[in-house]
Amino acid sequence: MVQGMTGFGSAERGGFRVEVRSLNHRFMDVIMRMPPVLSRHEMPLREILRKKFERGKFDVYVSAAGAGEFKLKPNIELAREVVDALSSLKMGLSVSGEVDMDMLLHWKDTFIEEEVAYDEKALIGAFEDAVAGLEEMRLREGEAITAEIDGRARALEELNGRIMSLAPGAMKAAKEKFFERLRDLLSDRDCDDTKLMQEAASMAEKADITEEFTRLKNHTEHMRQILKDGGTVGRKLDFLLQELNREANTIASKTDDYGISSIVIEMKTEIEKAREQAQNIQ
Repeated sequence: MVQGMTGFGSAERGGFRVEVRSLNHRFMDVIMRMPPVLSRHEMPLREILRKKFERGKFDVYVSAAGAGEFKLKPNIELAREVVDALSSLKMGLSVSGEVDMDMLLHWKDTFIEEEVAYDEKALIGAFEDAVAGLEEMRLREGEAITAEIDGRARALEELNGRIMSLAPGAMKAAKEKFFERLRDLLSDRDCDDTKLMQEAASMAEKADITEEFTRLKNHTEHMRQILKDGGTVGRKLDFLLQELNREANTIASKTDDYGISSIVIEMKTEIEKAREQAQNIQ
């Protein structure tokens, strides 16, 4: 299935509360906020996310109120070393002032956050539950976006068919324009066969849009197959839509037919709308 990249999941277990949000992002970017005492779990939790998702900006918040008892204890040995060092500095520089508690408070390592007890399985369980909720929301979004992009692909197929129905008439008009040009060339006494052949080759290449039609047809079919296969499809679709846009531009440059040019404008509009949606899926 196709996933979107926007969603939210939350869960609580054993006094832990976990919230996970995700937004669009070209790559995978994770920001985690949790009590320092739980920092050793950060890499395992990140790994859980990496196994589930491949793209998105993730904001993770973990709180531990009621999950256990946490307290601070003084680091007596470090505090003693700090006092001795500051006292020596004071004497060595002959500066005034007292080495007191206010000064020690600037040294955060003089206090240690001590873990008493907490349920590690509850933390992991709450995180997995929150991630499952996020994944469900992203899948729902992906389903809606898939349907919309598939609709755009069908519209492109219909527009492509309309272009080909007009192509014979556009080719005929181009030939008539060429013969008019040819008559002008023949009126020039200096005109040679080489120039005529070059003009004919240029006209034929400019008027023929068969290759572009075929590539457009193949690309739209490929789009729908990618959506059907699911998985990580955002980048694939973006590349295909760039190719579709290129083919549409080539058709526009090859024809002077107003009807075809109008359809190309509609086609480019559909492509742009599909590209906007493709940016929202993993």
